[in-house]
Amino acid sequence: MGVKKKREMQVAALTVCHQDLEILRSFADAEGKNLASLLLHCVQLTDGVSQIHSVKQIVPFLEKVDKNGVCDPAIQSCLDILAGIYFSLTLKNPLKKVLISSLNGLPKFFLTEAIHSFTSHLQEELNTADLYSYRKVIDNISSCMENFNLGRASVVNLLENVLHFLHKSLIEILEENRKFAGNHIVQTQLMNDLLVGIRVSMTLVQKVQGLQSDLGNDSGSPIWQTMCGLLSVFTKFLNDDNLLQTIQSTSGLAVILFLKTMLHPSEKLPELISSLLLQSVDCTSIPEWFMSSCRNLCCADMPASTLLFLCQGTLAMLDWQDGSMGPSGEALLLDTVCVLFTLSSQIKESTLEMFLSRILASWTNSAIHILGSSSPSLKDSLNGGSSIARRLLEYVYTHWEHPLDALRHQTKVIFRNLLQMHRLTTEGADLVTDSFFLELTKSLLQLEWHIKGKYACLGCLVESIGIEHILLIDKTIPSQILEVMGDQSLVPYASDLLETMFKNHKSHLKSQTANTWMDEWHETWVSPLLSILCGGNLDQKSYVIDYYLPRLLNYSPESLQYMVKILQASIDTEAGACNRRGALGALMACLRTARAHGHLQSATHAWESLVCGARIKQGLIHQHCQVRIDTLGLLCESNRSTEVVSPEEMQWVQFFITYNLNSQSPGVRQQICSLLKKLFCRIQESSQVLYKLEQRKSTLDSENRSSREQPPVSLQQYKNFMSSVCDILFEALFPGSSYSTRFSALSILGSVAEVFPVSEGTVQTVYQLSHDIDAGRFQILIECFTSTFEEVKTLAFDLLMKLPSVTAGQFQDPEKLQDLFQAALELSTSTKPYDCVTASYLLNLLIWQDALPASLSASSAWSLTCGAGEKAAVLERNTLVVIKCLMENLEDEISQAEVSLLQAASSFPMYGRVHCITRAFQKLPLHDLQLVSEWRLMVERLLLLSYRLSAVVSPVIQSSSPEGLIPMDTDSESASRLQVILNEIQPRDTNAYFNQAKILKEHDSFDLEDLSTSVSNIDSFAEIKGREGRTCDVTAQMVLVCCWRSMKEVALLLGTLCQLLPMRPVSESSSGLLTVQQNTNPVTAEVKVFLSKQI
Repeated sequence: MGVKKKREMQVAALTVCHQDLEILRSFADAEGKNLASLLLHCVQLTDGVSQIHSVKQIVPFLEKVDKNGVCDPAIQSCLDILAGIYFSLTLKNPLKKVLISSLNGLPKFFLTEAIHSFTSHLQEELNTADLYSYRKVIDNISSCMENFNLGRASVVNLLENVLHFLHKSLIEILEENRKFAGNHIVQTQLMNDLLVGIRVSMTLVQKVQGLQSDLGNDSGSPIWQTMCGLLSVFTKFLNDDNLLQTIQSTSGLAVILFLKTMLHPSEKLPELISSLLLQSVDCTSIPEWFMSSCRNLCCADMPASTLLFLCQGTLAMLDWQDGSMGPSGEALLLDTVCVLFTLSSQIKESTLEMFLSRILASWTNSAIHILGSSSPSLKDSLNGGSSIARRLLEYVYTHWEHPLDALRHQTKVIFRNLLQMHRLTTEGADLVTDSFFLELTKSLLQLEWHIKGKYACLGCLVESIGIEHILLIDKTIPSQILEVMGDQSLVPYASDLLETMFKNHKSHLKSQTANTWMDEWHETWVSPLLSILCGGNLDQKSYVIDYYLPRLLNYSPESLQYMVKILQASIDTEAGACNRRGALGALMACLRTARAHGHLQSATHAWESLVCGARIKQGLIHQHCQVRIDTLGLLCESNRSTEVVSPEEMQWVQFFITYNLNSQSPGVRQQICSLLKKLFCRIQESSQVLYKLEQRKSTLDSENRSSREQPPVSLQQYKNFMSSVCDILFEALFPGSSYSTRFSALSILGSVAEVFPVSEGTVQTVYQLSHDIDAGRFQILIECFTSTFEEVKTLAFDLLMKLPSVTAGQFQDPEKLQDLFQAALELSTSTKPYDCVTASYLLNLLIWQDALPASLSASSAWSLTCGAGEKAAVLERNTLVVIKCLMENLEDEISQAEVSLLQAASSFPMYGRVHCITRAFQKLPLHDLQLVSEWRLMVERLLLLSYRLSAVVSPVIQSSSPEGLIPMDTDSESASRLQVILNEIQPRDTNAYFNQAKILKEHDSFDLEDLSTSVSNIDSFAEIKGREGRTCDVTAQMVLVCCWRSMKEVALLLGTLCQLLPMRPVSESSSGLLTVQQNTNPVTAEVKVFLSKQI
């Protein structure tokens, strides 16, 4: 695994005004050793990170100054500038946090002067009149109250002004928000400002010490009036459905908090809030300030959302610990849940439902807190048999399969807290015989297992009363849960419940004195698992192996021996049905999972102490593919990437490869290649460890002791193994081998070349594939290009590209290069469509390996204009040479096709040339070319050739029914039937070739002029020598294939050019190869017809 590069921290640099900068310069000394010099140096830095280091030096410098320094005007000015810097920084700037941390350590004798400076700057902030600067001021107030001594002191000094500013800013921002109704972007920002303002107001009330007592002593003070104003604003927010629900929710918290702070005596608070929630406020008995500030909360038709958020504030802002509010607090708790139950039947909006579920869960937490010291009457009201408990259960059952994940989670919290509430109300009672738990357990078990909410509630019940009581009711519960694991949607719930159950059961059994508890645990939890692995359906096995088995082994690794023992016995007694996974498949799955999770020290340990080698071989050639994959996974996978591969592992992997390359399943082939790549990576990484150990002349350490050999011996074993594997793979690439065999062999060879790269510098590689590839094997890879499957061609090409030294060594013979290039040119004009694909791969290989014939390269006048030492330049030059050669041949063939399309269809179908040109363009990086002028001329010429070719084949493509009534006969009798089709096909031929059906056969010579003159003498067909020197029966099918494929390749070529080539305006001389006019000019109508018919 690579090391993740740490991202460099970005910090905006601080700045000061020109006046402060002049002050610092005036106080700075020449030697730069006073505070002004230090601060001047800091503000002159342009890098925020460097400024952080400079800021950290300020307080250590002040600690060296004596008390007399307080009177130093330079220090006073510097403290004032620091205060200005603090308020100028944004809330998220790391410099602000560093400045807070540093100034918290300021010497005591500087505090008074520093507080004075901060207070004066905060007052300037509060005097801000720009509404869109309010957010910055609010952020600064919040920052002052957040673990910053100087900031908190300055806020306390200006508390009245701060509260007044918050009140004013909230009103003005709300009004501004109304003005921008419909402008959602601006409104979102303004409402976020409102939300922050409410939270800062709450923070002030909570953190300013003595505020509550001060308000109680002087209810007519300006601070009191401002508090009443803020309470009125919060009430307005709470009832405003046009605001974000988050603002309404936070306003509900603020209302309860302000009531708690302002109401005296505090004993009246629970009664007042109860009357609000029950909408039964007696206006004659409440304070006048409350009536004036919260009049909207005293009405009888309060909105459901308002009631909901008041309930949230009640539960969050009041102290429910230890029953400190007395009987009135208990009554408020019961009233709150009654209101919530009422709201649950009224609220249908999903977001409010989410709020309600969280608030109801919060209520159960408050109930648990208060039950610790509650009255007997409250315990009776909250036990499992009470109406409140029943309604809570009803809420859980109704919502435990709600579409919202968060709401389903809240139902689990509510259910768990309900169980805890009942236990608190029945302290000292026997939970086993408790009627509530018994009835609850039975009712849950009676529900169908497809109900997802059942699993979470059963898990909570197990955690509360233990699994043993549930197993007494039904011992088959583990088997029942495993049975439903064939349903993917239930698998996560079932596996979580099983884990909770078997952990609880083991903890309970371990506390017993009996020595046979482990057997009982295995019988309960492991035996049903093995039953599923041996006989369950495919989905069950897969999900159990992926979800349940790893959890079981992680919790109880010693259970692996029990699994192996049972499965070994089952294998011995199992007969027939070799096409099923059976006990052997279960055994291999268990061993593979155990090793992948680190529960086997090494694979050798597995078959020495658990299974014999015969079992491993049996699994490697089992009839069921998944058994083979699991056995291979056991050998290849490990939780340690540097674990040394043992000789036994290498022997069995070699055995597996011999018999499993011809798998017909694409998924199995992919898994085989992936697992073998993991093994190769392990060999490579462990070899590096062995090389280091060899260099230190020491034996293997304990981490790699599984090899039991000295490092040189293990390294040699690695080399021999990899060579043997490659021998098997190349033998599998014999002529006529199946597609699946070739695909597997080439994929594995590609992994070998990728994992074991060519060694560079001091890096040692235990194996290099290039050392085992001679001329014969190179020829085998080249012959893979002739496969009719393009995937095989691609794999062979990619493999050769990973072995540049091999191809360079094999391309030394000029005659061989010339023959290979000539073969590619001939294949590019073959009448077999897949031959042109082979030609494109051969040509691209010669291009990328710089292996073009010398005669071809020498024919280019610009072959030496680019840097011959640069790979990109060589690649560009070679591509240009090959495309030019293909275009020259294509141009000649188009000229002949314009005379005789029949001759072209039978002897030189042109689509192969175009296909090779397209593939060459696709492989070349076209946005960084050096020979721009040559490429530009080439592209222009290529476009003209494309248009000529489309014009040649257009009569066939545009025919009303070119694909109908195609005769498949190869004799001359088909000519009469072909005549009907050819009459409908009207190409540009002028020599009456399409007036009669024709058959081409061998002649001594081929002359177009003689051929034209002899046409009139042909009665039913013509005989012309084909390019391959044999008689060619030219059917309509051959013509159609030639024309349609040619038009297809033209369309692909034009699309490739438009997509890949850089564009340029017509008038500009830039590096673009394709003009806008060329790109937007309508391609011939034939291409449009072709595309429409393809659709």
